[in-house]
Amino acid sequence: MQQDALDKLKDQLGDHQIFGEPVSQGDTTLVPVGEVQLGGGWGGRRDDTGGRGGVRARAIGAFSLAADGTVSWHPAVNVNRIVWGGQLALATGVVACAIAFRRRR
Repeated sequence: MQQDALDKLKDQLGDHQIFGEPVSQGDTTLVPVGEVQLGGGWGGRRDDTGGRGGVRARAIGAFSLAADGTVSWHPAVNVNRIVWGGQLALATGVVACAIAFRRRR
């Protein structure tokens, strides 16, 4: 049963799971690049039932191929991570101000 699930998942993953279809405009071609992570596990019951699996896919950037042969890497920007970093910095500042204010009293 476990091997059947892994074989089915392997069959569903195609050639374009890491590198996307190239997109050309003018003399420049962009090749999108992604990251795919697979994970899973099966339960330890005697009848070999139960289990979970997961797939995580995300864009990590694109290669730019110019007509003169130069290749450049353009990383994808994760806006959620930037916002989370700002919120963490703000929370740290608020806690530091609260501690400083309490010490003055």
